[in-house]
Amino acid sequence: MRAGLILLCLAYVLSQFFRAFLAVLSGPLERDLGATPDDLAFASGLWFLVFAAMQIPVGWALDRVGPRRTAAVLLLIGGGGGAALFAVATAPLHVILAMALIGVGCAPVLMASYYIFARQFPPARFATLAALMLGVGSVGNLVASYPMAWAAETMGWRAALWGLAVISGVVAAGLAALVRDPETVTGEARGSVLDLLRMPVLWAILPLMFVAYAPSAALRGLWAGPYLRDVFGLDTGAVGQATLVMGVAMIAGTLTYGPLDRLVGSRKWVIFGGNLAAALALVALIAWPDRSLVLSVALLAVIGFAGASFPVIVAHGRAFIPAHLAGRGVTLLNLFGIGGVGVAQFLTGPLHAGMAAQGALAGHVAIFGLFAGALALGLAIYLFSRDSMG
Repeated sequence: MRAGLILLCLAYVLSQFFRAFLAVLSGPLERDLGATPDDLAFASGLWFLVFAAMQIPVGWALDRVGPRRTAAVLLLIGGGGGAALFAVATAPLHVILAMALIGVGCAPVLMASYYIFARQFPPARFATLAALMLGVGSVGNLVASYPMAWAAETMGWRAALWGLAVISGVVAAGLAALVRDPETVTGEARGSVLDLLRMPVLWAILPLMFVAYAPSAALRGLWAGPYLRDVFGLDTGAVGQATLVMGVAMIAGTLTYGPLDRLVGSRKWVIFGGNLAAALALVALIAWPDRSLVLSVALLAVIGFAGASFPVIVAHGRAFIPAHLAGRGVTLLNLFGIGGVGVAQFLTGPLHAGMAAQGALAGHVAIFGLFAGALALGLAIYLFSRDSMG
């Protein structure tokens, strides 16, 4: 099982990479394919929405087929195939289709490991294990920053994508060989996602799950690049360095959140406090969007750090989910978390384009405002949630 979890962590490195690398390729893709930031926002949003939509069949497959075959098959077809399609793209439409296919391939990776944690480890350790997997896997977020920018400038983005297609195939083969499925649940095994949605205890958690990950994921995955380029005139390499700072902050935040619930004795207030800090950083970006490059990068890093509550929110909801619905439970929570980013990207593209008449800065400020408002609403609903430390 240890070797299998290491391979799942490596697969999650790929998943984190694929959701974030468009930020540093916005310049080369605009030059070579004519892809605008709004095209890439649509492609990024489609990745997240396909990823989210796949959580329903992935949850069923984890409970019925097991994590080994679910993760290996989808990563091979979606991750490897999508990266290959991206490598031969000649138009923005090809990038959009490739990102959708990659979303299919990445959909089961993190949830396969969370399913194993939920089934084979004590519930009180879930948040720490989930955060550790997320934090280590987020190395892909770092690789998608300056290293990807360097690769695009030296070997070309097409060669880099071909390499990623090969790596995805090799990792998928390793998953098929090394991951071990937990024993099946005996006794009561009936139930569906609808049973989970009928649980009132989840109703105050799911809205925050929907909006909490969106600011850091959407900004790091795409909008940080155009924002820093439009407002401060950074080139591809400099954007890569700036997004690297945000990526490091996201990893540090994930690893910090992991043990905090046990140290503080509360999941609810750890989650609430962290997301309130992210909302305040967004408000600061709205107030001072062009004050200085250092301030803007620092605020993006705060959003990345404070917005890394994803695994703790999953742990909060997971504590109320019965064992025979563990797969569908964690994937339902993931559906809301990733789906929120997809919806955000679909909204931010037209919002940015609609504000173009008032200048590039106005479009970015509007995006920051959208995220700040959504977080505030999610936090207001979350106040009514029941704490969990089981």
